[in-house]
Amino acid sequence: MNSQRCGYFPDEVVLQILSRLPIKSLFRSRTVCKLWYRLVSDKYFIHLYNEASAKNPMLLVEVSDSLGSRSNLIVVDNRRGVSEFSLDFLKDRVKVRASCNGLLCCSSIPDKGVYYVCNPMTREFKLLPKSRERHVTRFYPDGEATLVGLACNLSTQKFNVVLAGYHRTFGHRPDGTFICMVYDSESNKWRKFVSFQDDQFTHMNKNQVVYANGALHWLTGSCSCILVLDLDYDIWRKMSLPEKVSCGSGNRFYLLESDGCLSVVQISDAWMRIWVLREYEREEWHLVDTVSLRCIKGLVPGIFPICQTGEYVFLATHKQILVFYRKTRVWKEMYSVKNSSTLPLWYSAHAFRSTIFSCR
Repeated sequence: MNSQRCGYFPDEVVLQILSRLPIKSLFRSRTVCKLWYRLVSDKYFIHLYNEASAKNPMLLVEVSDSLGSRSNLIVVDNRRGVSEFSLDFLKDRVKVRASCNGLLCCSSIPDKGVYYVCNPMTREFKLLPKSRERHVTRFYPDGEATLVGLACNLSTQKFNVVLAGYHRTFGHRPDGTFICMVYDSESNKWRKFVSFQDDQFTHMNKNQVVYANGALHWLTGSCSCILVLDLDYDIWRKMSLPEKVSCGSGNRFYLLESDGCLSVVQISDAWMRIWVLREYEREEWHLVDTVSLRCIKGLVPGIFPICQTGEYVFLATHKQILVFYRKTRVWKEMYSVKNSSTLPLWYSAHAFRSTIFSCR
């Protein structure tokens, strides 16, 4: 931005203050003056805002009744607490399938094969074009893609949507054919490639897709490896887990992001161990934290880590959202459900952050 002064404060000080506002407050502040009005389209300020937001990941949870007929979305923010928001601007009943850098990929519940990408904070959205390939709505076994991924590049403000799954030709048995459709926001088109896979995925494996180093990552159901999709070359490959992880009985594994890096969280009866992949190309994992679960022992069987930074970890249980502060070693309840008939909170929990990212 051009060097100007705004009132009694230097420009840079004003920008630093505004970059820490909730995005709704930021958009309301545009009426103050012409300079502030132009901020949300200024490349330097967008970079500054998104950089600050990356340090404050939040938790997005769909709170729904046991029948799934009624639901509402909440955002759990370590700094600002819990707030509700709606996707009613989509004018459709949708399910959140993936989250990345402030954008959500949602699928229509009544219309299979219809997908949206939206920024819930700015209420912008894009209805993705339908692919000419009928495979998008003919995934095996239930017509839904096994894996849904969203890759949003904050630097280029471009995004990709990935729909991947096993396909069975009508009248034939499944043969391992794995169809992958990739939507490119720059070209507004889908591309397709076919491979062969034999991996299975749990519900949490599907939810916890991580975008890092230009690729999407999913932990396989057997926890034997990480399945990686390189979006530059449309190639699937496999990445090893940390050598020292114990895959024995009683251990569960989850794939998360940690300050831009890939991370694996292991939960056992008594401990939570956190590994971070600091050397991506050489696949060098580092054990960065070991956390005793003794003080929440009764919750351990049903607790799931959802997102984290170097400072804290958000976890979800059936009815609670907890945060663990890594420096002080303190646990805190951020949210709890009073209604006994709700679906588990972890079932539809995603990492989220508030960004200035246009999906149009």
